[in-house]
Amino acid sequence: MKIRIVNRTQHPLPSYKTALSAGMDLMADIREPVTLKPMERKLVATGLSIELPEGYEAQVRPRSGLAIKNGITVLNSPGTIDADYRGEICVILINLSDSDYTVHDGDRIAQMIIARHEKAEMIETEEISITERGAGGFGHSGIR
Repeated sequence: MKIRIVNRTQHPLPSYKTALSAGMDLMADIREPVTLKPMERKLVATGLSIELPEGYEAQVRPRSGLAIKNGITVLNSPGTIDADYRGEICVILINLSDSDYTVHDGDRIAQMIIARHEKAEMIETEEISITERGAGGFGHSGIR
């Protein structure tokens, strides 16, 4: 699959780091460093815009290394980029740690995954089928 991309940065295009990677790293495109205080969230620009084909979305997800080492994650994870969106990709980062974290230009801040999706037609009804699970959720099956 080929995705058209506009790169308004001096950074390389997103790419897969290994042969079997699902996600491509997104880099910060900022003029000055951005510091996130504990529990603070900020929108960080990437300088990229993409043209996805119909039936696809791009998902913006956290990078595991940033999360475990620094407590930095993507707030609306996964963020969705729709096929008809043509604006700049920006990432909502939040600092869940107890210390400041500074993002610099070119830092890898998130990963982007291209995924196919289906369009659903909602059909209103009075009832739906019964299953063994039923309405059980949010830990109904226990922790072991």
